[in-house]
Amino acid sequence: MNPYASYKQQSVMTMTPVEIIVKLYDECEMNLHRAVHFIDVKDYANAHNALDKSGEIVNALRSALDMSVGEISENLDSLYDFFFKQIVHADMKKDKEIITQLIPQISELKSAFVQISKLPKGSSGYELEIV
Repeated sequence: MNPYASYKQQSVMTMTPVEIIVKLYDECEMNLHRAVHFIDVKDYANAHNALDKSGEIVNALRSALDMSVGEISENLDSLYDFFFKQIVHADMKKDKEIITQLIPQISELKSAFVQISKLPKGSSGYELEIV
Protein backbone atom coordinates (compact mmCIF):
# COMPACT_ATOMS: atom_id res chain seq x y z
CA MET A 1 0.00 0.00 0.00
CA ASN A 2 1.33 3.45 -0.82
CA PRO A 3 2.00 5.85 2.10
CA TYR A 4 -0.72 8.33 1.11
CA ALA A 5 -3.41 5.63 0.96
CA SER A 6 -2.24 4.30 4.31
CA TYR A 7 -2.38 7.79 5.86
CA LYS A 8 -5.84 8.41 4.41
CA GLN A 9 -7.16 5.10 5.72
CA GLN A 10 -5.71 5.76 9.19
CA SER A 11 -7.19 9.26 9.35
CA VAL A 12 -10.68 7.97 8.49
CA MET A 13 -10.42 5.19 11.05
CA THR A 14 -9.66 7.68 13.84
CA MET A 15 -12.54 10.05 12.99
CA THR A 16 -15.61 10.33 15.18
CA PRO A 17 -18.99 9.54 13.57
CA VAL A 18 -19.81 13.27 13.37
CA GLU A 19 -16.44 14.01 11.73
CA ILE A 20 -17.18 11.33 9.14
CA ILE A 21 -20.57 12.90 8.42
CA VAL A 22 -18.96 16.34 8.02
CA LYS A 23 -16.35 14.83 5.68
CA LEU A 24 -19.13 13.26 3.59
CA TYR A 25 -20.88 16.62 3.32
CA ASP A 26 -17.54 18.20 2.27
CA GLU A 27 -17.11 15.58 -0.46
CA CYS A 28 -20.69 16.02 -1.64
CA GLU A 29 -20.29 19.80 -1.84
CA MET A 30 -16.99 19.47 -3.69
CA ASN A 31 -18.54 17.13 -6.26
CA LEU A 32 -21.54 19.41 -6.75
CA HIS A 33 -19.20 22.34 -7.41
CA ARG A 34 -17.24 20.17 -9.83
CA ALA A 35 -20.46 19.24 -11.63
CA VAL A 36 -21.36 22.92 -12.10
CA HIS A 37 -17.91 23.56 -13.55
CA PHE A 38 -18.13 20.58 -15.89
CA ILE A 39 -21.58 21.63 -17.09
CA ASP A 40 -20.21 25.14 -17.76
CA VAL A 41 -17.46 23.73 -19.97
CA LYS A 42 -19.85 21.20 -21.54
CA ASP A 43 -17.92 18.21 -20.19
CA TYR A 44 -21.04 16.19 -19.56
CA ALA A 45 -19.30 12.88 -18.85
CA ASN A 46 -17.36 14.37 -15.93
CA ALA A 47 -20.47 16.28 -14.81
CA HIS A 48 -22.30 12.97 -14.68
CA ASN A 49 -19.46 11.37 -12.69
CA ALA A 50 -19.43 14.23 -10.16
CA LEU A 51 -23.21 14.10 -9.76
CA ASP A 52 -23.12 10.32 -9.46
CA LYS A 53 -20.58 10.59 -6.63
CA SER A 54 -22.74 13.21 -4.91
CA GLY A 55 -25.75 10.90 -5.16
CA GLU A 56 -23.75 8.01 -3.72
CA ILE A 57 -22.70 10.19 -0.79
CA VAL A 58 -26.28 11.29 -0.12
CA ASN A 59 -27.35 7.63 -0.17
CA ALA A 60 -24.51 6.76 2.24
CA LEU A 61 -25.67 9.51 4.61
CA ARG A 62 -29.22 8.25 4.30
CA SER A 63 -28.29 4.63 4.96
CA ALA A 64 -26.39 5.65 8.09
CA LEU A 65 -29.49 7.15 9.72
CA ASP A 66 -30.70 5.54 12.92
CA MET A 67 -34.45 5.60 12.30
CA SER A 68 -35.16 4.67 15.93
CA VAL A 69 -34.19 8.23 16.92
CA GLY A 70 -37.49 9.42 15.52
CA GLU A 71 -38.35 12.82 14.12
CA ILE A 72 -34.78 14.01 13.48
CA SER A 73 -33.95 10.92 11.46
CA GLU A 74 -37.26 11.08 9.61
CA ASN A 75 -36.63 14.72 8.67
CA LEU A 76 -33.07 13.96 7.53
CA ASP A 77 -34.35 10.98 5.56
CA SER A 78 -36.83 13.23 3.74
CA LEU A 79 -34.10 15.78 3.03
CA TYR A 80 -31.72 13.13 1.72
CA ASP A 81 -34.49 11.74 -0.48
CA PHE A 82 -35.12 15.23 -1.85
CA PHE A 83 -31.38 15.82 -2.41
CA PHE A 84 -30.98 12.54 -4.25
CA LYS A 85 -33.97 13.21 -6.52
CA GLN A 86 -32.67 16.70 -7.28
CA ILE A 87 -29.22 15.35 -8.11
CA VAL A 88 -30.72 12.76 -10.47
CA HIS A 89 -32.90 15.43 -12.08
CA ALA A 90 -29.92 17.78 -12.48
CA ASP A 91 -27.90 14.96 -14.00
CA MET A 92 -30.60 14.07 -16.51
CA LYS A 93 -31.03 17.68 -17.63
CA LYS A 94 -27.44 18.81 -16.96
CA ASP A 95 -29.09 21.72 -15.13
CA LYS A 96 -26.60 23.66 -13.05
CA GLU A 97 -29.37 25.81 -11.52
CA ILE A 98 -30.70 22.78 -9.61
CA ILE A 99 -27.20 22.07 -8.36
CA THR A 100 -26.53 25.66 -7.29
CA GLN A 101 -29.74 25.57 -5.26
CA LEU A 102 -28.66 22.34 -3.53
CA ILE A 103 -25.17 23.48 -2.53
CA PRO A 104 -26.26 25.97 0.18
CA GLN A 105 -28.71 23.42 1.60
CA ILE A 106 -25.95 20.81 1.88
CA SER A 107 -23.64 23.45 3.34
CA GLU A 108 -26.22 24.41 5.96
CA LEU A 109 -26.63 20.80 7.10
CA LYS A 110 -22.84 20.40 7.21
CA SER A 111 -22.63 23.51 9.42
CA ALA A 112 -25.18 22.01 11.79
CA PHE A 113 -23.08 18.86 12.13
CA VAL A 114 -19.94 20.95 12.64
CA GLN A 115 -21.73 22.65 15.55
CA ILE A 116 -22.80 19.27 16.92
CA SER A 117 -19.21 18.07 16.73
CA LYS A 118 -18.20 20.93 19.04
CA LEU A 119 -20.66 19.89 21.76
CA PRO A 120 -19.41 17.79 24.66
CA LYS A 121 -20.22 14.12 24.10
CA GLY A 122 -23.78 13.31 25.13
CA SER A 123 -24.88 16.93 25.58
CA SER A 124 -27.06 16.90 22.46
CA GLY A 125 -29.26 14.16 23.86
CA TYR A 126 -28.42 11.96 20.88
CA GLU A 127 -25.53 9.63 20.26
CA LEU A 128 -24.51 9.46 16.63
CA GLU A 129 -23.54 6.12 15.27
CA ILE A 130 -22.47 5.11 11.82
CA VAL A 131 -24.03 1.75 11.06
